[in-house]
Amino acid sequence: MASNPHTVEEIFKDYSARRIVAIRALTHDVDKLYELYDSGKDNLCLYGHSNKVWEVTLPLEEVPANLPEPTLEINFARDDVSRKDWISLVAMHSDSWLLSLAFYFGFHLNHNERKRLFGLINTLSTIFQFVTNNKPIKDMPTIVSGSKFWGSTED
Repeated sequence: MASNPHTVEEIFKDYSARRIVAIRALTHDVDKLYELYDSGKDNLCLYGHSNKVWEVTLPLEEVPANLPEPTLEINFARDDVSRKDWISLVAMHSDSWLLSLAFYFGFHLNHNERKRLFGLINTLSTIFQFVTNNKPIKDMPTIVSGSKFWGSTED
């Protein structure tokens, strides 16, 4: 296993590589991704690895985990919303996971290094912005009755 990134440059390179692979999974490989996210399986996660490989798998069983984990059970929403909305939801959760990894790897950075790192990250579009073509969502995610919990991105 490769060591975790430590410098601003290494963390940003890791973030960028994971971001690119998540974008590929949600665009070019979206049909394969959609099939792998079987709603009959528990706790599936989309992992974008820094070696530019993505996978849908169960989270590691280590407690506590060595790294922050992606959002669990995103596959359950797959059959309850439109495909477009589901892809947007996975993109949002992927953005959140990548930021949590960057914070995790950067725990030791000082104020100026963190500012520089997140300045670099902010030069890139989010995965959500990329897969939705920067289209703003009309309704923010909310918890409502039943399993419908995602606002529409339709015009």
